[in-house]
Amino acid sequence: MKILKKVYISSGGYRNISATETVKKLVSHNIFEIELSGGKFSKNLNKEVVKLSKKHNLRIHNYFPPPKKPFVINLASSNKTILNKSINHAKKAINLAYKMKSKFCSFHAGFLIDPNPKLLGKNFDNIKITDRNKALEIFKKSVFLLNRIAKKKNIKFLIENNVITKENLKKFKTNPLLLTNPKEITDFFKITPKGVGFLLDVAHLKVSSNTEGFSLSKSINKLNNIVSGYHLSDNNSLVDSNQAITSKTWFFKYLKKDLDYYTIEVYNNSISNLKQQQILVEKFLNN
Repeated sequence: MKILKKVYISSGGYRNISATETVKKLVSHNIFEIELSGGKFSKNLNKEVVKLSKKHNLRIHNYFPPPKKPFVINLASSNKTILNKSINHAKKAINLAYKMKSKFCSFHAGFLIDPNPKLLGKNFDNIKITDRNKALEIFKKSVFLLNRIAKKKNIKFLIENNVITKENLKKFKTNPLLLTNPKEITDFFKITPKGVGFLLDVAHLKVSSNTEGFSLSKSINKLNNIVSGYHLSDNNSLVDSNQAITSKTWFFKYLKKDLDYYTIEVYNNSISNLKQQQILVEKFLNN
């Protein structure tokens, strides 16, 4: 009997309310597969999420559970304080995923900079840049450590590709983010443990291909050799704007259908529109 593929909806578009409120809002529109990402800090959030996970299919991503005092998670930071905070956050996320009986826990690739949290999704300030090889080495050590912890709890640890815009490339005169292009991504996954998965954000890849000048079609075909899951949304190739998906969206012809991780990461859409997009992707995967 064929097991039908389920597509998750990201809570990333609901930053000003708690995860509990977001889940209830989405569930009221018959969305029961939810990826929790960010949101408003809440004192009893972990207990509430574990309770909700017994009724609904929940998993967590990157900036979840949100800390009381915001900071930018950077698993490649050369700042020991930020690095330790990032690793501790990831450990908490893995432990929460275990309590939720989730199979996955995913995080963004690291940065050569430590940006202000208020600037995420915008152009970064001119700040100190870490040597790329040093940042990659720090990031590798973080991944090895966290993967060991996740593996003991039978959780698959995934890393997502970053997105680089032309504006930020021009500002820094170098790429301040790790794992934005297929070469660095594939090179990095050659030196990571086999259990570590690659979460391909197709919208990130679309912007980065325009910025760095690599082929979008060739790169997604290459990366599909190592992919473990997808984040799905669209944009204009200039900025990662988390636009809606339609039946004509470019990436459908490249998607692998045999994975266990598909999340729609679309913002500024009505919940009914998100539900329609969930149905659209699920029909594609299950045909």
